[in-house]
Amino acid sequence: MVIDFSRYSSIKIGPVVEVKEITPENFEGEYLIGRATNTLISPTPPPLGVLSREFDFIRLDGDLLRVGGGVKNRHLYNFARKHNLGGFEFLRNLPGSVGGSLKMNAGVKEWEISKNLVALKGYDGWHDRKEFQFSYRSSTIETPIFEAIFKITHPYRREIDNHIRQLRKNQPKGASLGSVFKNPPGDYAGRLIEKVGLKGYRIGGVEISPIHANFFINVGGGTFSDMMKLIELAQSRVMKHFGVQLELEIKIV
Repeated sequence: MVIDFSRYSSIKIGPVVEVKEITPENFEGEYLIGRATNTLISPTPPPLGVLSREFDFIRLDGDLLRVGGGVKNRHLYNFARKHNLGGFEFLRNLPGSVGGSLKMNAGVKEWEISKNLVALKGYDGWHDRKEFQFSYRSSTIETPIFEAIFKITHPYRREIDNHIRQLRKNQPKGASLGSVFKNPPGDYAGRLIEKVGLKGYRIGGVEISPIHANFFINVGGGTFSDMMKLIELAQSRVMKHFGVQLELEIKIV
């Protein structure tokens, strides 16, 4: 299939390229882009892939939930809420798909998608959760994730849902990749970027949000080059003033 990433990507930046539909049988090392919600695609990317539509399913099996890697996070949230299943409240308004979220261990505050993971299916078969390490916005998963099994440990909790909704009210609207940098230990990337005078700063069509400095917004006509220049500027200024190396949370392909 052909994908125009200037329309498909959540930041609306990227080329028009051929993308392969991936199954465990035909995977040949392509870079899986999921919903491209935290991935910046360069004008000349490597071979790209998306999961076949057969991996877009949700099935409840007792206290286990089987979920295809291609399922959108919001669909999993809606299913869990409808069926009174806890552990997925933090997926409210979280962009992306289950496979990509597991690889980057997506979450909000103390809630992370890996917490109730039991096992996952890669191109080479099933793997127990214990085979992988999960940390803040990262994991040691190398394989594409075609399916995942989660354990249901408690009912849906409205108070968690409401808390997540309040947290997300402070996030900027517009075309972005979410948080660009991981928060350094004991600090916040957005605070550091703001302190070096870059909040609201713009290069070309990409702006560091005047609402939250860790969100870079495509305000119209933004390019890969615009985004990279802002990333490098933020990193260099924060390093110069604070001696802190900002680590990317987004992926650059």
